[in-house]
Amino acid sequence: MGDPVIAHEGPDAGVPHHYGDPLREQRWLEAGQARVDLSHRPVFAVTGPDRLTWLHALTSQRFEGLAPGVWTTAFVLDPQGHIEHVLGGVDDGATFWATTEPGHLDALLAWLGRMVFASRVELADASATHAMVLADGPRIVERPALAATLGERRAGTWAAEALRIAAGQPRVFVDTDARTIPNEVAVPDGDALGAAVHLQKGCYRGQETVARVHTLGRPPRRLTLVHLDGSEERLPAVGADVLLGERVMGRMGSSAFHHELGPIGLALVKRGTPVDAALTVEGVPAAQEVVVDPEVGLHVRPNLR
Repeated sequence: MGDPVIAHEGPDAGVPHHYGDPLREQRWLEAGQARVDLSHRPVFAVTGPDRLTWLHALTSQRFEGLAPGVWTTAFVLDPQGHIEHVLGGVDDGATFWATTEPGHLDALLAWLGRMVFASRVELADASATHAMVLADGPRIVERPALAATLGERRAGTWAAEALRIAAGQPRVFVDTDARTIPNEVAVPDGDALGAAVHLQKGCYRGQETVARVHTLGRPPRRLTLVHLDGSEERLPAVGADVLLGERVMGRMGSSAFHHELGPIGLALVKRGTPVDAALTVEGVPAAQEVVVDPEVGLHVRPNLR
């Protein structure tokens, strides 16, 4: 393992982007043989006997009955169903240890704090004492244990992002914008809409939009995996226009060089964009691989007849 190359900009600034061989690091990470330092991500603690029922009522995820040690992810939606906040974490039986995207903790804690009311819940920023790592899945550890948890074989955030993108897993605030609803970026699977939305639970803010689009309609946009022309050694900027000819069809999200697929990225495009359309992003030709099917709403419509 070489010396770490630290990212100095972007959402993962402050931790190793790679250790000198990012493509090999991807293979190690894919095989479960490397770990990733995500200690730049903010961590917070939710304590109190009502913590799980309280989170259950406020977010898109089912927290009631959550077993200790099981990682879960949830969205906070606005009244129109747009993704406003994201959190992921694990309960240890006494505390729900959670993380969110860099730069978004203060807004999330402020909103959660306004929702406590009479619930027996306390919130605390734990970023100074705890850190997140990828080690056979996401973990939150005490900072003194960070180096030991990471071990000798490490991968950078380049590797983690490349594998995430290849799996079609969106990153909130990078692959989403202020108009994104969960249905645009997640695939229905039983009682779940992706990893962060449970479809069979009580009412929460924004739930009506999610349920209506899931049951009766199709989302206005869809997440797609973009295969970029590898003739240029550059990646498009987050938020760049995705074009079909001269028409803007959507926005570019995250991108990375993958060890097998080459340059790839995630984009949100209009639902009606043909899946075989030749797109361009900042002048770079791009092909699509479907993540959210344009006809996703048809999965329940036959049952309504």
